[in-house]
Amino acid sequence: MSSANPAAAPDAVLVVDFGAQYAQLIARRVREARVYSEIVPSTMPVAEMLAKNPKAIILSGGPSSVYEEGAPQLDREIFEAGVPVFGMCYGFQLMATALGGTVDNTGAREYGRTPLHVSRTSSTLFEGTPAEQPVWMSHGDACSAAPEGFTVTASTDVVPVAAFENDAKKLYGVQYHPEVMHSTHGQQILEHFLYRGAGLRPDWTTGNVIEEQIEAIRAQVGEKRAICGLSGGVDSAVAAALVQKAIGSQLTCVYVDHGLMRKGETEQVEKDFVAATGVKLKVVDAQERFLKALAGVSDPEEKRKIIGREFIRVFEQAQAEIVAEAPDDHPVEFLVQGTLYPDVVESGGGTGTANIKSHHNVGGLPEDLEFQLIEPLRKLFKDEVRMVGAELGLPEEIVQRQPFPGPGLGIRIVGEVTKERLDLLREADAIAREELTAAGLDRDIWQCPVVLLADVRSVGVQGDGRTYGHPIVLRPVSSEDAMTADWTRMPYDVLAKISTRITNEVKDVNRVVLDVTSKPPGTIEWE
Repeated sequence: MSSANPAAAPDAVLVVDFGAQYAQLIARRVREARVYSEIVPSTMPVAEMLAKNPKAIILSGGPSSVYEEGAPQLDREIFEAGVPVFGMCYGFQLMATALGGTVDNTGAREYGRTPLHVSRTSSTLFEGTPAEQPVWMSHGDACSAAPEGFTVTASTDVVPVAAFENDAKKLYGVQYHPEVMHSTHGQQILEHFLYRGAGLRPDWTTGNVIEEQIEAIRAQVGEKRAICGLSGGVDSAVAAALVQKAIGSQLTCVYVDHGLMRKGETEQVEKDFVAATGVKLKVVDAQERFLKALAGVSDPEEKRKIIGREFIRVFEQAQAEIVAEAPDDHPVEFLVQGTLYPDVVESGGGTGTANIKSHHNVGGLPEDLEFQLIEPLRKLFKDEVRMVGAELGLPEEIVQRQPFPGPGLGIRIVGEVTKERLDLLREADAIAREELTAAGLDRDIWQCPVVLLADVRSVGVQGDGRTYGHPIVLRPVSSEDAMTADWTRMPYDVLAKISTRITNEVKDVNRVVLDVTSKPPGTIEWE
């Protein structure tokens, strides 16, 4: 399986990743400023970075000390190429040492919220921001002397050089993390670098993506045909809508109904998505097949493998039927994937031939499917995908849909998966979603898995009688990228309403509990 060359990138800001936990966040913040950004590893040779013709370069933070053996380094050439550069935290210290400044390991550590004292409030970075402002620090080494030609523009109580600027060479740096929300004026400082320091214009939008991709897809596909495995999730739905807009009836979507979806979601795909896009949809009813394969299985990993295996077999069968229906002069040669930019970065930065991504963690499609990939969203983050979906006219119910695992409710039942248990969980999940929507909390909560502890019975009292019912777990979490998450502090009255409705309306459930574990140590899903 191969991936065709993506369309040429627009004028880009490169974010050089030195192992920072915030590299993706920096790239997102640049895009929020309506400037296109890409992440590259610090191991990439500077000549290769410059060959991309970047309009600016941002050096991320990182966990290392600049004096640590084996710490990431950067060739001085990057600062002499005439490209505007902005160093943050570790990147700031690299810039300082590379250009002749002094960075000391004095033990003057700063972690967390720290008062920043701005000495040049009219500087390129700080104009229009307060002389005193809170920033987010995370460092052990400290810069005590700026390189020659640089002006020190900010300090803290323990660090004499917390920011410096060289307008003549368009080189800038700050010791802190402007990309995190705890740095109150961080986005403003970043935009000052982009607009004032680098001279960039805020003219990159998701509309640009749609236009670029439509042109690239048409050129790639020609008169041939493509198929897309539609899961009902945001990523595959938006990818399919974008490709359909480019090539129309040359695309066929395959939706495998494995019986593990939430209430109303299959109908939503069959009706709302088709109505909004006009896409050609092949629905495969495989509910009995999946239930039979899952019978008697409780181990979560085994369930995932079974669901993945069965999905592959059903998809292959549907694919073969579509190919058989295609005339020889219009072969089916392309497979549409909803790969996002975080997938590309986390699989090695997208510098080589793309591998087909795992189908929502259920096992992946087989390597011997003979298709070229179309990945129209591979430059985008999740929030940008939602914006593209809205511009394409997809219903809000699909665009704003919470992330949902490919194995579906199969891994939200702790124990064996049966039709009765699926029906029970579907009803409890629907109640939780209805009440979250009614309370206006859909945008505040990243995801709210509803879990059935099928192998557990708890004692209860209902209708003056003793009951032994199943507990239901609510798992509301807040996150930006699902890499880390915290449990959402939902209003008590909303929790009470969800609990009351579930115990009153869902048979065999007599207890609702709240999961208040962050990630780490817990994961978002239970299985």
